[in-house]
Amino acid sequence: MATPRFSEGDFDQVLVEENRSARTYTLNRPRQLNALSYQMVAWLLEIFLHCEKDSNAKLVILKGKGRAFCAGGDVAAVVHDASKGNWRSGAEFFRTEYILNYVMATFIKPQVSILNGIVMGGGAGASIHGRFRVATENSVFAMPETALGLFPDAGASYFLSRLPGFFGEYVGLTGARLDGAEMLACGLATHFVPKMALSLLEEALYKADSSDPDIISAIIDGFSQQPVLKENSAYHRLDIIDRCFSRRTVEEILSALEMEAVDRADDWIPEMIMSLKKASPTSLKISLRLIREGRLQGVGQCLAREYRVVCHVLRGELSRDFFEGCRAILLDKDRNPKWEPSKLDLINDDVVDRYFSKVEDERWEDLKFPTRSNIPEYAIAKL
Repeated sequence: MATPRFSEGDFDQVLVEENRSARTYTLNRPRQLNALSYQMVAWLLEIFLHCEKDSNAKLVILKGKGRAFCAGGDVAAVVHDASKGNWRSGAEFFRTEYILNYVMATFIKPQVSILNGIVMGGGAGASIHGRFRVATENSVFAMPETALGLFPDAGASYFLSRLPGFFGEYVGLTGARLDGAEMLACGLATHFVPKMALSLLEEALYKADSSDPDIISAIIDGFSQQPVLKENSAYHRLDIIDRCFSRRTVEEILSALEMEAVDRADDWIPEMIMSLKKASPTSLKISLRLIREGRLQGVGQCLAREYRVVCHVLRGELSRDFFEGCRAILLDKDRNPKWEPSKLDLINDDVVDRYFSKVEDERWEDLKFPTRSNIPEYAIAKL
């Protein structure tokens, strides 16, 4: 693994604080909603690996400055380079990010992620793989990648595939937003703590001087509440979600939702249909396969498959949807992407298969992870 070079300003993007035996890492790009730059993921990877070897460090607290935990990866920078033919720059970003996700998933010390605010895309990857995920009344979770011509990544094919029933397919394909109560209900969050109590929670964690997950969990429990799901929450519609999103193909999922719309006067169903019809057809098919196959694979296997797919996306030889989605949503902001192919029935299984194949480039290699040792018992099941 290459050693990244850092300039003075890079360290300011993640603030590091030592509080007794706890290490607090704060994502510090508030104006960009803490979107992950390459410097951030490389620096986070370095300090996580260093913390693992630090016998004085027993606990990591990860949080974001401002109104977001993390709004995802800084894909605008990735697209800028890839559109000029430098797809390897983007590949290096995703390679480093996915290795960080793997280290977090197998981290030997408890990671407590404070998910106060926006948690999207790569922000989910930087938190959901950790042991403890604390949502608040301000939490907003989403994996909106299919609307960008990408796919839910950063290990999402692992953690979405393990949500109740087919809730992961629903979240991953539609880009639906979940609040803190819904995050807790489906398991994306392990606890719900009101924002006003977060500083007291952090102080209690500092004083704990422990790396015992049971002790950490008991401390967070002391500040936790059981939030009430809103009346219009999608989590109240698990029967519809399971009935529709369990179908074998995206076309069948859409057809099932359209049948439900005929039988039920529920505005939520047409909204889901519209979300799917606005998304990249190619992204939808890739995403469904990733989540379905992810159910039977460990976190490392999921991340390695995602890396293959994202490299094909960056190369733009099979489809330019990622570049078009970023143009329409992030750059020109006309929110009217022109997908190619434009219809689901124009994308057969052979096309999708190509995204999962090795990249035909002599300088490219599959994702490799650092050797892990002393993996905690709760993380072993992920492998």
